[in-house]
Amino acid sequence: MKNILKILLLLSIVSFTGLKTTYAQVSVGVSITIPPPELVVYSQPPCPVDGYLWCPGYWAYGPDGYYWVPGVWVMPPTVGYLWTPGYWGFEGGYYGWHAGYWGPHIGFYGGVNYGYGYGGVGFVGGMWQGGHFRYNTAVVNVNTTVVHNTYINRTVINNTSINRTSFNGPGGIAARPSPQEQIAMNEHHVRVTPQQVSHERTARVDRNQLASVNHGRPATVAMNSVGGRHFDQQGHNVASVHTMPANRNTSANTRASVTTRQPNMVHNNTNHPQVTHPNNNMQRQPQSQVHVQQPQHFSHPQNPERGRGGERH
Repeated sequence: MKNILKILLLLSIVSFTGLKTTYAQVSVGVSITIPPPELVVYSQPPCPVDGYLWCPGYWAYGPDGYYWVPGVWVMPPTVGYLWTPGYWGFEGGYYGWHAGYWGPHIGFYGGVNYGYGYGGVGFVGGMWQGGHFRYNTAVVNVNTTVVHNTYINRTVINNTSINRTSFNGPGGIAARPSPQEQIAMNEHHVRVTPQQVSHERTARVDRNQLASVNHGRPATVAMNSVGGRHFDQQGHNVASVHTMPANRNTSANTRASVTTRQPNMVHNNTNHPQVTHPNNNMQRQPQSQVHVQQPQHFSHPQNPERGRGGERH
């Protein structure tokens, strides 16, 4: 029985399941009883290739608890598509992951301030124009020796507030989809790319990335490409860091107990009240329960300068 439950957990926690993501859907079918740690503040590595887009770092959840998936530059699946990041939502006493997706416009990503163009609403780090992506170098970091489609627009930067909260809902960020975001949710979406799947899997098996090990300060916070160079919070190359495989024999206070239940939760984040900034630093993860449930489908309904993204449309 224990092995069956472990298999169900492993199948359910893969946040890139290949399902097309819609608003009010927890696509991975996993609900956690403890919040994700605060977002990591880091320096963005320069974009290495013309046409790559930035996918911000985030906390994912695996058999050993939360782990940091480094921010990374990736090739979009098609010209003209933008990345809407995934986000954690708190509803009904559980934290559920809403997976990200590619589409022609930025959708709702929980109001989470991921930085570098993703200030909680929309994306201001660049735009598609004439079949080429133009980078706003006031917001994102690019290698101008190889990337020449750039411009500078500092009016989109908002440095009045820095919010590291990593989830939407009570106790976290109170945000609802705008009419524009709701329209974007009804557009055609493309699943995450094979590169993104590989990137997350690599982070999941690296013990250095576990919140229970790094206490909110991962060894690798960002990468210039999938499988490329590793960088720490200060932007230093950490390619020499030894990758430790995740330990499946974690202590009782970090190991999650797994139970199965019927999918009776409706994750609709349009009714979250305003709540003050929580203290969700994880010095040590308390014991949590992971409720494995089937993915729920609903009708279709997305800096400081070079530091944390506070910009909004």
